[in-house]
Amino acid sequence: MGLNYYQIKKNILRARKLVIRGTNAAGSGHPGGSFSMAEILGCLFNKHLKFDPDNPQWDDRDRLVLSKGHAAPGLFSNMAVAGYFPESEIDTLRKFGSKLQGHPDLKCPGVEFCGGSLGTGLSYSIGIALAAKIDSKNHHVYTIIGDGESDEGQVWEAAMTASKYKVDNLTAFLDRNFIQQDSYTEKIMPLDENLEGSEISEMWKDASRWKTGDKWRSFGWNVIEIDGHRVEQIDAAIMKANATKGVPTIIISRTIKGKSIEHMEDNPQWHGKAPDSDVVPIINLELDSQFMIAPSIIAGDMTNLENEIKRCVTGRADYIHLDVMDGQFVPTKTFDHNKIKELRPLTVIPFDTHLMITEPVKYVKDYVDAGSDIITVHAEVTDESSFGEIHDVLRQNQVGVGLSINPDTELPEWSYKFLQSLDQLIVMSVVPGKSGQKYIEETHEKMTRLNSILKQHNFSGYIEADGGVNLENIGSVFSDGARAFVGGGAIIGQRDVRAAIRDFRNEVLKSRRYELLAKANELGGSDLVNKWIGLHVIGEKQEQIKKIAQEAGFI
Repeated sequence: MGLNYYQIKKNILRARKLVIRGTNAAGSGHPGGSFSMAEILGCLFNKHLKFDPDNPQWDDRDRLVLSKGHAAPGLFSNMAVAGYFPESEIDTLRKFGSKLQGHPDLKCPGVEFCGGSLGTGLSYSIGIALAAKIDSKNHHVYTIIGDGESDEGQVWEAAMTASKYKVDNLTAFLDRNFIQQDSYTEKIMPLDENLEGSEISEMWKDASRWKTGDKWRSFGWNVIEIDGHRVEQIDAAIMKANATKGVPTIIISRTIKGKSIEHMEDNPQWHGKAPDSDVVPIINLELDSQFMIAPSIIAGDMTNLENEIKRCVTGRADYIHLDVMDGQFVPTKTFDHNKIKELRPLTVIPFDTHLMITEPVKYVKDYVDAGSDIITVHAEVTDESSFGEIHDVLRQNQVGVGLSINPDTELPEWSYKFLQSLDQLIVMSVVPGKSGQKYIEETHEKMTRLNSILKQHNFSGYIEADGGVNLENIGSVFSDGARAFVGGGAIIGQRDVRAAIRDFRNEVLKSRRYELLAKANELGGSDLVNKWIGLHVIGEKQEQIKKIAQEAGFI
């Protein structure tokens, strides 16, 4: 089975939007901590957790305990997306008589634990994990604890107990976002090291300062440390945890409080604060504007693709683009599924396999079995029938479904019926099969036309720009609507892949900031623009955004 990458990403986005909707309607709540654990909950609900929303008390269900109960909006939003109750019910958050209270409550079917007093969730989880063992049940207990609540002694008493009784049917996640109620954890009660100043990102950058894992190992736990916003790392960690016998597992997930909204990120103010109604549309636009960078390894050393994969890993690529060319659909020949199968063990980063081959319906299962997480085929060599077959094979195997069109190809009408369930549309901006080409300028206008069609047919996937994308044009390509960007020579062709990817992200970030400012100006003129700028108080963001606003004439 594949990672189910795009489906998880889509549902994480839906859940984040519901958090904003619910906390705004309530006028209170905790969006910051809900966002830091968003990918963790997304992977659990959409890949690993056994549950039945129509039968919340199903005896064989897995148990999910949210110990950091103030982040209830994050739990409720995922439950709504999963079908426990209508998404519209999130509007009742924190209202009298609502089953969606400020902390999880058993009045809400599907909630396993009343998360009020912090520090108790792990103890509770050990109890139900032990009960499952005594009753010879094979369900699993997943618990999410906060780093702030790890100040509580009961957390460490529970850690000793779980190790003593070998509760290997328990997996805990530590949402390590470095922020508790009113300041940074490392200034209050450090789990890693003392933090001097307010540059919390320094704790991320220097692994020699990470001490939390050693503490849990000393208590006898199996410890896995991950980036808690990387879906593929969370997925791999859960599988490792479930396979570990004889000891409990903790997955230390290094996260960012308020992740995906710049003014909330790493900002203690957003531990427990609701967004104002006038900025909610701008926040939703920012959520819709999340983007990914995918290096294309064929632009590197084709005799040593293993090394190119490793460079992508070091560069922190969002996923890795694999151009499969058969020498028939395009004049060039690269590699096939056998090579992808060889490369797969090198990383858990998603493989974005772009099939530039004839009759892909005959071979698509080979690329599924090789370990592709996203597979895109070309409209020029498919029709409604063959693409429907490909679509079904990929869906059944939890592999992302993609369709690609060449520069001189318009989106065929037969594809419209698939757009609502399509994960990715690649818009080729060079002639496939030839290297070193420049971005075809007519693609900008083509993207505009496509956006209208996609909107009409409820497309919720990602537009991927492939071919000739570089630092000079990536900002405008983002403005066209692309949210995934393939970089060949502009990334893999560079000596420092990590720096190249960072430069790509910074250029997109500038374009996104401009669009958010433009939205603020459209909705509320200079007053709302200034309010939006004023929200960005961490680091140098405020001055950078203010400069963009001034240059655009918004203030």
